[in-house]
Amino acid sequence: MPVNKFYYIADMMTLFDNYIAFATTVFMGLLAIVNPISAIPVFMELTSHMDKKAKRNIATKSVLVAFCIILVFSVAGKLIFHVFGITLAALRVTGGILVFVIGYEMVRGDKESKSEKLGAQPVKADQGISIAITPLAMPLLAGPGAITTSMSYSAAKDLTHLAIVIAIYAFICYITYLLFIAGERIVKVIGTNVMMVITKMMGLILAVIGVQMLALGLRELFNF
Repeated sequence: MPVNKFYYIADMMTLFDNYIAFATTVFMGLLAIVNPISAIPVFMELTSHMDKKAKRNIATKSVLVAFCIILVFSVAGKLIFHVFGITLAALRVTGGILVFVIGYEMVRGDKESKSEKLGAQPVKADQGISIAITPLAMPLLAGPGAITTSMSYSAAKDLTHLAIVIAIYAFICYITYLLFIAGERIVKVIGTNVMMVITKMMGLILAVIGVQMLALGLRELFNF
């Protein structure tokens, strides 16, 4: 009996370690893709003519919409695969390429950044729900990279892993909300140059994750 109890505890510890490792991987992957810090300038630009209450309202709506998008794709991932005849290996190959390209562009840095493109569009204070949905929720917080990554992590796992993916993304949404609210103070404290360095570091992590997803998908497709 004591021996069986020992093996049971050992199995539970191994399972717990596996969950921790999975949660860490999901957190780093989604955090690099969403990159809340790089979204701060976009949020500030689009809400520059709004009062604090309106900014808080838009921040709340944007993270809620983004969470709902990821929730739907994470939960209905297998159904989407079945309906469209998509395999997980094909998704990983496509997602790996997409994630790598996004990471590469973050590292390389475009002359006309995403924030400049979006910020150049005239936005009125009464367009709160429109701004919250596009571009803040999608594609900034729940873009193709985040959707593909969440589906890839949750589609081939059990309900516990699915719950971990959803909980991790909810936590990232909460972090994003806090960063949006404190955006002006953050930019003043760390400066634009530090934000650029952080974005490039996130891009490098993202590119590595993309290569790893691509390699895993190719191995599953061609059975080597």
